[in-house]
Amino acid sequence: MRLLLVEDDVMLASGIKLGLGAAGYAVDWVGSGERAEAVLRSESFDAAVIDLGLPAMDGLELTRRLRRPNMASPDMPVLILTARDALQDRVRGLDLGADDYMLKPFELPELLARLRALLRRSQAATTAVLRFGPLELDTARRRAGIRSGAVRQEIELGPREWTVLEYLLMHDPKPANKDKLVRALTGWDQEITPNAVEVYVSRLRGKLEPHGVALRSIRGFGYRLELRPA
Repeated sequence: MRLLLVEDDVMLASGIKLGLGAAGYAVDWVGSGERAEAVLRSESFDAAVIDLGLPAMDGLELTRRLRRPNMASPDMPVLILTARDALQDRVRGLDLGADDYMLKPFELPELLARLRALLRRSQAATTAVLRFGPLELDTARRRAGIRSGAVRQEIELGPREWTVLEYLLMHDPKPANKDKLVRALTGWDQEITPNAVEVYVSRLRGKLEPHGVALRSIRGFGYRLELRPA
């Protein structure tokens, strides 16, 4: 999943980006509302984490603007970070389009949990455990497995294999576009080619197909999960 972090405190932004990256997210960071608005006109993200107290254009105004239909991701979940505890600030932010609030200081595990909840809601997922046939992906504990009755066999996934599989499950039954998968795997400070995605897909096939879960390539577009006899 690709996130946009909008935070003017460099040290705090670095810590948040490091923590989100370690959790498997591709994170791009900007330090102002103006820069964020420019980016959001042309680039898509799965969610945004926005500081309320930005210089010049604050987080509330940015939230209002990013909901405009000319933005690339006007419906993406928005989590606002703020040191302000006033009720009117929280109410105004929610009315302008924010989906959740977190007060500073905060703990990283709570931020991650709130982001997972927002991402599930945005993809109409109702549980932290995503399922496809015998495949189970526990997004809270970051564990994958194959279930047969009461028996669950764990599957070891690398960070990018996890991201590809989570993206496929979150968007099922729609096929996953390869270009969007590339963006979900990397931020601005990284590079990955569509051919590299094939490597992760190939590794996933080797781990899933013996259990009846296949990754079908859709020529010129991307991939789709399918069930086949094990």
